[in-house]
Amino acid sequence: MALSNPRIFFGVHSFTPYSRDTGLPYGTALVIGNSSFSLSGELATLQGGSNKYPYAVEETSITAELSLVFRQYEDWMFEVFLGKQPTTGTPSATGTISTVTNKNGTSVADATTGIASVSIGTATDLKFSKYVVKAASADAVDVYAYSNIDFARGTDKEFESDALKITSTALTVPDSGGTVAIPGYGVTITGGSGTVAMDSDDTATFEVIPPDEANMSATFGGSSDTFPEFGAILMAAKRGNGQMVEIDVFRCKAVGLPIGLQEKAFSEAEITAQAFYDSDQSGVYSLRHVSPL
Repeated sequence: MALSNPRIFFGVHSFTPYSRDTGLPYGTALVIGNSSFSLSGELATLQGGSNKYPYAVEETSITAELSLVFRQYEDWMFEVFLGKQPTTGTPSATGTISTVTNKNGTSVADATTGIASVSIGTATDLKFSKYVVKAASADAVDVYAYSNIDFARGTDKEFESDALKITSTALTVPDSGGTVAIPGYGVTITGGSGTVAMDSDDTATFEVIPPDEANMSATFGGSSDTFPEFGAILMAAKRGNGQMVEIDVFRCKAVGLPIGLQEKAFSEAEITAQAFYDSDQSGVYSLRHVSPL
């Protein structure tokens, strides 16, 4: 009888973490660069006298690590690896502007004597960025943006100065609820209900999302963020002969989700998860291999 064909694993197909409580998947990753499930052990040796070789060798501990390189960023990754579930925003065909909020001082965002609100003027001109409004005088403001990445949307715009100002001249904020537009940015400023009287150099901020079909946001690094233990299914690529391999790691934990941004390259995140003993399963992982008919 001839030898059997060797058992061969090829490539990577998916990584699917799941809740250890319910068994439900958090999600799955298919755009994976590299993956490995490393089991590295340590040995203790007994040596003595002039013998150059040990008299005995025994195994001590084994470290089980799951390493992956993701080339996609899904909501569940932030929840599992950074301890915070992102908030899925409501898509808007007309765009979204956040509430204007005082940053330095208290006079700019003021319903009576400052800016009562910022709102959508021309939706097609809304440009994705964070904005700063600075009081140039008691009743006029300069506006700044943090990025020009979306300035070609709608009316094409440019920074007016190296200070990242987007208004060529200060905008007068009208009294008694009057309005003034930030030219070319789709944003309308509404003055307070009384006489506008801001303190020079006070600032306020707001954020803009243009018309969109999906958006998410989250703030990470809070003291209440929790990093869940999870199980994970790692699937090798399906071979041309139909063979498939599944690795089920029962109990894992990982902390951190690096976001690499490189020149003219797709971003990827390298994750290392520690696998450890699961008393319910009496083990660390299971492996299944199948050669379908």
